[in-house]
Amino acid sequence: MNNVTTEQFEFKAEMKQLLHLIIHSLYTHPDVFLRELISNSSDALNKFRFERLTNPTVLNPDQELCIRITTDKETNTISIEDFGVGLTKEDLINKLGSVASSGTLEFLQNLKEQGKNLDNGDLIGQFGVGFYSVFMVTDEVTLDTKYYQEGSESYQWVSNGEGSYSIGTSEREVRGTKITFTLKEEFKNLVEDYKLKSIIEKYSNFVEFPIYVNDTQVNTVTALWQRSADSVTEEERNEFYKFLTHDYEDPIGYIHFAVEGVIECKSILFFPATAPTNFLREEDQKSVNLYSNKVLIQENCKELLPDYLRFIRGVVDTPDLPLNVSREITQSSPVMSKIKTILVGKILSLLEDWATNEPSKYEKFLKNFGQLFKLGINSDFTNKDRLTHLLRYESTRTEKGVLTSLKDYISRMDSDQNSIYYVSGDSRENLFNSPKLEYFKKQNIEVLLLTDPSDIFTVPYIFEYEGKKLESIEKAEIKQDDSKKSTDENSISEQQQQDVIAKFKSVLSDKVEDVVVSMRLVNSPATLVQGKDGMDTHTERLMKMMDKNFTGTKRVLEINTSHPLIKNISILLEDSSNEEFASKSIQHIYESCLLLEGMLNDPNEYFQRMSELLTKATTK
Repeated sequence: MNNVTTEQFEFKAEMKQLLHLIIHSLYTHPDVFLRELISNSSDALNKFRFERLTNPTVLNPDQELCIRITTDKETNTISIEDFGVGLTKEDLINKLGSVASSGTLEFLQNLKEQGKNLDNGDLIGQFGVGFYSVFMVTDEVTLDTKYYQEGSESYQWVSNGEGSYSIGTSEREVRGTKITFTLKEEFKNLVEDYKLKSIIEKYSNFVEFPIYVNDTQVNTVTALWQRSADSVTEEERNEFYKFLTHDYEDPIGYIHFAVEGVIECKSILFFPATAPTNFLREEDQKSVNLYSNKVLIQENCKELLPDYLRFIRGVVDTPDLPLNVSREITQSSPVMSKIKTILVGKILSLLEDWATNEPSKYEKFLKNFGQLFKLGINSDFTNKDRLTHLLRYESTRTEKGVLTSLKDYISRMDSDQNSIYYVSGDSRENLFNSPKLEYFKKQNIEVLLLTDPSDIFTVPYIFEYEGKKLESIEKAEIKQDDSKKSTDENSISEQQQQDVIAKFKSVLSDKVEDVVVSMRLVNSPATLVQGKDGMDTHTERLMKMMDKNFTGTKRVLEINTSHPLIKNISILLEDSSNEEFASKSIQHIYESCLLLEGMLNDPNEYFQRMSELLTKATTK
């Protein structure tokens, strides 16, 4: 192109500093320059489309609204052209030659000094700032542009992104803008079609205008979230989900909605049918992609959803987040906070509907994602009540695999029961046969069976549900009405009880917090329960798995003074010659309780002692 006249301009001082920040400090991945240029082109096309509706005198009204990218592999040159509104000479000076709004540079510098990525969601200085990201991959840019109004001049803008730029006349005949540059040596791979296509598919696949790379359209996937939910078929939705997630299964459910008002957003969110591998590992987790006017702002945007919902996949598109230098990370934006509230509300409403009307689907959801979902109890205090209503557990009154809600549990309680009881462990079978349940079974009191590891970190922090306290049956003292306390006329005398308790305490003084007469045991001789301030057995076992040096707390040993074994030990204590045998029997009872709890550290010593006791018991 031959310029008739050329003028030299100096960047304003603050613009020079801003350019240095943008080129050297702003972007983590240099290939996002393509996203920025496509975003600007898309904006220009949108503006022209609006002008064409109201202005009959626009240039080239029949020109296709598209973005064309052409390459020259011999010279490593790329051109990006749109047929939008174009730029005037004043635009080139005011929008590309200076910071659009005051305060932008100061804000960027402060962030850099604090060691942060330039991550605020509400920066001003929108148009043109992203344009300069191209200088990460090139040393010089040529921009040819023609404004959309009839009679407009064509201009060429040239700069190396340092101290100055030039503006001259251009030979461009059609409206719009064409940006041309030669790639630096280290970025020459970007000239390849496959590389450009992969960047476009990642960042700009849903731009509503066709994007061509050397005459081949790349963005062929329809932005389904921009359409009304009623106009999208289930097949389209499932295919979009698979394209987005690379999952081979259809999703179990979705939410497709649009919100207008103080905040505007369109979204489609998916619930995967099965949990991805390692989905509990936060660093491996994929989430929701954030768009602004169909242009990707942030992939796997963790700020859109709370951690306990991070398995949700999909897209959120809002025009309320500007396409500017702040797009890298947007967690500080108040817009994000409002959108997050909307999304959580929509998700919980759908889950509530499933829980009521499609319980099998809801239970499948819990099976896949319950471990993570339940943790919302500890973090989302705003929605804690809604989350508590959605919790489900097996219980002593449900069949294996059948879940119950806290509300249903309460509906089955006797009028004089004041607590919701639970016990935690690694399997339903082990819990159901636990000595701790004997009293509750005898009294026909329902107990929740918590077998999900996340239950032990959440249920104790619910505290209360509909006026009923949640209480572990492992607590040392579970107060029941006198009418429900187990009695046995054949129990040993009060004095014998005192003697037995004293002996147990003497033998186990360094191993247990206390020894007490049990009110919960019916068929078993003894059991270990948590002390007043102790953690339950299952929690302690998990802590030991995570930390081999974790010692836990001493437990309370409850003994059943009606059991024949305890009676026999009481009789042994009447003769001092049986003291050693009684002591070993007590030790063995204690270690048997540890074995049942999965907390026995030395089985060899346990079995050796058992052999000694059996030998003595069978000797005539």
